[in-house]
Amino acid sequence: MTLLWLVTLGWAFSFSLIGVYLSGQVDDFISVLVRVALAALVFAPLLWRARIARRQIGILMAIGAVQIGLMYLFLFQAYGYLGVPELLLFTIFTPLYVTLIDELLIGRRRLPPAWWLAAVLAVAGAAVIRYGGIDSGTLTGFLLIQAANLCFAIGQVAYKRLVGGATLDQVQAFGWFFVGAVVICLPAALLFADFSRMPAGTVQWGVLLWLGIGASGLGYLGWNLGAKRVNTGQLAAMNNMLIPAGILINFLFWNRDVDWPRLAIGGLIIVAAVALAGRVQSGPRPAAAG
Repeated sequence: MTLLWLVTLGWAFSFSLIGVYLSGQVDDFISVLVRVALAALVFAPLLWRARIARRQIGILMAIGAVQIGLMYLFLFQAYGYLGVPELLLFTIFTPLYVTLIDELLIGRRRLPPAWWLAAVLAVAGAAVIRYGGIDSGTLTGFLLIQAANLCFAIGQVAYKRLVGGATLDQVQAFGWFFVGAVVICLPAALLFADFSRMPAGTVQWGVLLWLGIGASGLGYLGWNLGAKRVNTGQLAAMNNMLIPAGILINFLFWNRDVDWPRLAIGGLIIVAAVALAGRVQSGPRPAAAG
């Protein structure tokens, strides 16, 4: 759990940094490409040490292409339709996606009811924090965020279930995860980017360096390694801890208004969801065939 908490703290800065310094100023496709390319460069020196089968390389590239390649493309586009508070609100369904994907797509017959309850509680806690007046005309932003949420959920569950090996081996091979993301983002940028809106100045490049090396490079490694050490219910619930964390960062660094009672109540509900999921460590295994 420690890795997930640390990554959550780091990612909490990302929403506001993108919204304040990049969205509407730097082309979204360029921002995404620079971010994943920097993350790939961080791990590139380790790839020559990795002894990994071609099948495993393909799996890592496919997961990276979906979990961060497609997810970032949807997410950055959503900033054009939503403010940071609305964007955070529309991520509240991710715990349900994680739980549903794990049960229906990865092969578990039945997840423990406590994990489902934890996911529902995490959504409820996030709704308490962020539910309020939403401007009309945000349907496009909502759909983009749901697409991003699904990509993120699919990648988390796939890495948790399909990628094995010792931690050191995973670290050395993790660069392929970002190579897969670059394979998706490079053609998207070449086809659709407005290259007149390149990053300019030390602030925008500094934000992209943090997003690429810190939030993406180290962040996704930490999150995916942490995901393998917790159960599905805990992983699902932790997805929504980004919401209170992001709101606190918005208040501390950009002096945004905060509804403290709702933040406290919703945050406690999400923490309770994580604790509830931790009480049940595994679900029933599928019955043997034949």
